[in-house]
Amino acid sequence: MMFWRLSSRCCAIAIAVAFVNGIARANEFEYPETKTVDVVDTIHGQKIADPYRWLEDDNAADTKAWVRAENEVTFGYLETIPERAAIESRLTELWNYERFSTPTKKGGRYFYTRNDGLQNQSVVYTVKSLSEEPKELLDPNKLSADGTIALSGIRASEDGKYFAYGVSDGGSDWQTYRVRDIDTGEDLSDKIDWIKFSGVSWTKDGDGFFYSRYDEPKAGEELSGSNYYQKLYFHKLGTPQADDKLIYQRPDQKDWGFGGEVTEDGKYLIISVWQGTERKNRIYYKDLRNENADIVKMLDDFDAEYSFLGNDDATFFFKTDLSAPKGRIISIDAKNPARANWKEIVPEAEETLEGASILNNWFVLTYLKDARSQVKIYDKQGKFVREVELPGIGSAEGFNGRSTDTETFYSYNSFSVPTTVYHYDLISGKSKVFKAPNVNFNPDDFVTNQVFYTSKDGARIPMFITHKRGLKLDGNNPTYLYGYGGFNISLTPRFSLPNIAWLEMGGVYAQANLRGGGEYGKAWHDAGRLLNKQNVFDDFIAAAEWLISNKYTQTKKLAIGGGSNGGLLVGACLVQRPDLFGAALPAVGVLDMLRFQLFTIGHAWTSDYGKIEDEKIFKVLRSYSPYHNVKKGTCYPPTMVFTGDHDDRVVPAHSFKFAAALQAAQGCDNPVLIRIETRAGHGAGKPTSIVIKEVADRWAFLVKNLDMHVEKATEKKTTAAAAME
Repeated sequence: MMFWRLSSRCCAIAIAVAFVNGIARANEFEYPETKTVDVVDTIHGQKIADPYRWLEDDNAADTKAWVRAENEVTFGYLETIPERAAIESRLTELWNYERFSTPTKKGGRYFYTRNDGLQNQSVVYTVKSLSEEPKELLDPNKLSADGTIALSGIRASEDGKYFAYGVSDGGSDWQTYRVRDIDTGEDLSDKIDWIKFSGVSWTKDGDGFFYSRYDEPKAGEELSGSNYYQKLYFHKLGTPQADDKLIYQRPDQKDWGFGGEVTEDGKYLIISVWQGTERKNRIYYKDLRNENADIVKMLDDFDAEYSFLGNDDATFFFKTDLSAPKGRIISIDAKNPARANWKEIVPEAEETLEGASILNNWFVLTYLKDARSQVKIYDKQGKFVREVELPGIGSAEGFNGRSTDTETFYSYNSFSVPTTVYHYDLISGKSKVFKAPNVNFNPDDFVTNQVFYTSKDGARIPMFITHKRGLKLDGNNPTYLYGYGGFNISLTPRFSLPNIAWLEMGGVYAQANLRGGGEYGKAWHDAGRLLNKQNVFDDFIAAAEWLISNKYTQTKKLAIGGGSNGGLLVGACLVQRPDLFGAALPAVGVLDMLRFQLFTIGHAWTSDYGKIEDEKIFKVLRSYSPYHNVKKGTCYPPTMVFTGDHDDRVVPAHSFKFAAALQAAQGCDNPVLIRIETRAGHGAGKPTSIVIKEVADRWAFLVKNLDMHVEKATEKKTTAAAAME
């Protein structure tokens, strides 16, 4: 998620009750005995019980004791699965290959990251010529013994002299920024704390940079306290953070956030004002040539998305969905910004406009056509130049650089094609491989098809299905159905090492493009949010039913998975249709829909979920909230909930409470476990070693509970790089 956020309400009643140590017999499992508390909220006249409210306090001794006890049960169970060690071994083998990011260029230097395969964190390199041996600029693996301090943002100054880098600790969204001298490799004294949901943007002369931050949280609330009143600052190199200049704040708008970006010519600071996760924003700007210039509120209606692309002096270019639900390109004269003077350059197309940049003074536009990438180039007058020829049906990203650059880089991957980085010459229109992966598997072993199925209300929904060639449609294939369905985020074909391991074991991977995502523009997103949120769950359930009716699988062989908003998806479908699935794996999910807005950035998510103050919204939230719809005595499928104790995006209390409720309600012998990763957060920056173990646990759980007969990977493997030659 980009700035994935939430809003506050619902009074909290704190009742302290001593933690009861002990073990309760639950079917074949000995789950930790989880106390309940007498907490009841009255919302719109309804009494809402919250017996596991005490688990919201992640700093409390009884919560920590519960976490230890649950992990002991979970890891004890996983250790008994014979196939687990072999799965971890194969994952380690797959992961052990060299991989690169797409390079960026500043001040005559290229910057990119490289991982030798099993490094916990990728290392940053710089080079002046792509033919030279790269110089190591920053190795985050040296910042912590266990690899849990990760890079969270990097930005070189325009002259290529300095390099600002952000790090996060233990998976938290909080970032600390430092500055490194590129020639000496030494850090300057600069240290900027409490940055969240912000990068940095240098002035043209490299004198300093703009960034956004929150006030330092109260002790003990760093990972759970609400994030309000973000402020935009300027930091001058060589000065303490206490002396940073406040550029903009809104004390009257506590949930507003700010992103500051200096224009390429250095003349303007563009301020994008966000509120919630809906892709609407305001655009303000400041003339940097005049230190005392006022901030101009150029677009202040909060009526659409306006993504700033670049400028020709006072002519600003934007990607917008105003009057174009699938996106278009417009220009606005900052000196005459009245709407009557706006110019449309590239009109809305049938495909969804996902990304845009200006290179070689052309617009390079990335579209989604039925959830797969398509890249087209137009000149500044809107004349079509060419389509970029991609290697196949998959996902392309990158195309970054300065407006005058005649070269750029992009990455391409698909379900069975590992991420390859390409150099693209804008003059000739030719792509050539910059860095190709060498993964120890044969991509020709697998095939991907895109199908379309009908949801409950008749909507046509796309789904990708990947499996081994020659698959028998006999209903006996272990199948992992994955989805997200929210926040205008699109699921496109992606290469995934975990999924390759799953496919090698004989599994089928299905990825449904649910409403609520961005695959077909604003209307698709709107059809799966607020009062329409149930459509998302209906779409996912219909995908499962389609897979069964078309003989890919059957209930006892079908698992569902998803993370974050996808964790909500899995939790909601699990409680709505427990009879339909053979296993469920909700990860870092938003599972208590009546209190999500009370923690960290949760207040921002109301743009997708709605505010509990609205009675109509409350009724919808209550109807699908996973935590509140668990029913005692129901036979739920085997379930393993995943979360991290440092998750300050979706606080772990969601998963704690949901798992506790499921364990207490379970009406049959199917296991209900929770796997709580320590020193890990929502997912970003997670060390390779932790990721491999987590994935091995996921697949081992499914091997046991879907009654899989694991197929071994073929002894003779063809590398992906060789297969693509």
